[in-house]
Amino acid sequence: MNRIELIEKLISKNELTKAAAGRILDTLIESIQVAVKKGDSVTLVGFGTFKSVKRAARTGKNPSTGASLKIPATTVPKFTPGAKFKAAVDPKAAARKAAKAAAK
Repeated sequence: MNRIELIEKLISKNELTKAAAGRILDTLIESIQVAVKKGDSVTLVGFGTFKSVKRAARTGKNPSTGASLKIPATTVPKFTPGAKFKAAVDPKAAARKAAKAAAK
């Protein structure tokens, strides 16, 4: 699904114009980006959490030459899916996890 398909889904589920649905989607994405850029996490219960994670500097290898190179420390965005999202994608794994929890 791409951005346009998502906007079409918003239009079909709600009584919105295409322009309004686009603005809502843009506002949502921009709000998440601004919060994560500031270092805050954005939690959408049942869906997941967006946050920024710091990666330490490390040594890597150039695959073509085998030469070692330094990879600098950086901050990257990270998404962690929520339990409902995981269950929707893989119901069998959710059932196994529920059965395991019930056994304890």
